[in-house]
Amino acid sequence: MTGLAIRLALAAALLVAATVGRAEIGEPAGAIAMHGEPALPPGFAHLPYVNPDAPKGGRLDLAYLGAFDSLNPYNVKALSTAQGLVGNVYQSLMARSDDEPFTLYGLIARSLEINDARDKLVFHLDPAAHFSDGSPITSADVLFTFNLLKAKGRPQQRAAFSLVKSIEAPDDWTVRYDLSGANDRELPLTLAIMPVLSRAHTDAEHFEDQTLQIPVASGPYRVAEVKPGERLVLERDPSYWGRDLPISKGLYNFDTIRIDYFRDATAMFEAFKAGLIDFRIEEDATRWRSEYGFPAVKDGRIVTATIPNGLPKGVSGFAFNTRRPLFADRNVREALASMFDFEWINANLYAGAFKRSEGFFDDSDLSSIGRPASERERALLAPFPGAVCADVMEGQWRAPASDGTGRDRSLARAAIDKLAAAGYVLRDGRVVDRNGSPFAFEIAVKNREEERLALAYARNLARIGVAANVRLVDEVQFQRRRARFDFDMMIGTWTASPSPGNEQRGRWSSAAANAEGAYNISGAASPAIDAMIAAILAARTNEDFVAAVRALDRVLISAFYIVPLYYSPEQWIAYSSKLGRPDETPIFGVDLAAWWRREP
Repeated sequence: MTGLAIRLALAAALLVAATVGRAEIGEPAGAIAMHGEPALPPGFAHLPYVNPDAPKGGRLDLAYLGAFDSLNPYNVKALSTAQGLVGNVYQSLMARSDDEPFTLYGLIARSLEINDARDKLVFHLDPAAHFSDGSPITSADVLFTFNLLKAKGRPQQRAAFSLVKSIEAPDDWTVRYDLSGANDRELPLTLAIMPVLSRAHTDAEHFEDQTLQIPVASGPYRVAEVKPGERLVLERDPSYWGRDLPISKGLYNFDTIRIDYFRDATAMFEAFKAGLIDFRIEEDATRWRSEYGFPAVKDGRIVTATIPNGLPKGVSGFAFNTRRPLFADRNVREALASMFDFEWINANLYAGAFKRSEGFFDDSDLSSIGRPASERERALLAPFPGAVCADVMEGQWRAPASDGTGRDRSLARAAIDKLAAAGYVLRDGRVVDRNGSPFAFEIAVKNREEERLALAYARNLARIGVAANVRLVDEVQFQRRRARFDFDMMIGTWTASPSPGNEQRGRWSSAAANAEGAYNISGAASPAIDAMIAAILAARTNEDFVAAVRALDRVLISAFYIVPLYYSPEQWIAYSSKLGRPDETPIFGVDLAAWWRREP
């Protein structure tokens, strides 16, 4: 073969290879769904739950309990970051629809290309996108953000981004990822909701430090005022580049958002009653039932509403820190969990307003409660004998129910028997170990409502000789102790979406068990959990996905990592009558970004 022939053959081979490589990638699309197809067609006008003609203007006054000492929501110390920054100030490559389980639509990235295996991904940036100082958002900013968060971001970001084999930017508006080997079909969506930070205005060297430096970002609002720990004021950016995009139509309607912080829940409620706060989600059932008859409600200045909640309910609970030897034995955790007297607490503290949490995806098709494991689930769980209790596998397990008197002796006897199986004995009214040391621990709480609940639980534990000391700490200290796993027991909340995925790694994986700042509060480190999370992320069909989530639910229930509390089947809200809201509420609940002010 002549040199020319060789060169021609080589060129042809390269052309074929390029064509095959291109065929692997789908056509550019403006949206991506975790399972199935996006609900909205290409060229949609606006999200279905917004008022595209909502008036702009006015101020929204909000309040949060606690304090803040940072404006960086993306590092390990972000637990004390001011609320309201993500979405308003910082935005991501693509944006989520609150009316679909997990579907993303174009924002900074106006489109993406992806193959069927989801291991090749290309984002095409919108050339119109720019930061609040007017500088363009380019692929260099995306690469900068990716590398920074992979090295110094939150644990869940570091874990996900470490799965990326390579990332490159062939030009200013294109970012290409090689995800081969990750076996994670959610990873493209995880990358799509990554924020884009300005490489010119982000201090990479000190990124892990707390900072009150005003951020230069790409969202519809800019930080206008900061009073550390007290107040954050956001002002709408008149030059926001994305205001006319379909994903933004009808959103970000207030000129100003003021967020005040309160140390005391009662003071915050009084401020709302006085008209100093425009919107409130009520989580105290007693207050909702008995304290919303004040004058502003009666004369219509404040509106109360009950919003149906169609999401999986998730779970709140007292989390055992299994890093402590005291809670290493599953029998111990099951015994202590059985002493939470929901029936008495619900009747006497909350007027019967709540339902008992049992699993981690209650009130949904993803829950294993009341369902025998399917063949798909059993196949997933087969390599991990003993990881799931027999009654949980058969769908027969239920959280222990008391007689409601507050002195149920049968539950107490069963709990003492479980403790005995773990090597503890009841001596002179106290549970002690083989060395005679009493069984005692601390419950950390951050507000008076948690304190009241913990004290009720502690009183019931005392009935079986277990000493639980309740300690009230402020919000910042509580979050720091949680981030460092410096506690025996504390209340945690694990919200659930219709599409659980990568967030489960941060909550339950072995890799997150000792990663400072991760939300694996209990220190779960189980091969069975890791395998179920991997199965969720690798699922190609909805049937495989549901089976994997239910299998994870069964493993978590069987391990007794938490003492499940309760949930409300509805969301309770109260708001100023001067606010307007859309006729439809998305499945994820109230989205204040879609609200507006009726009058000054």
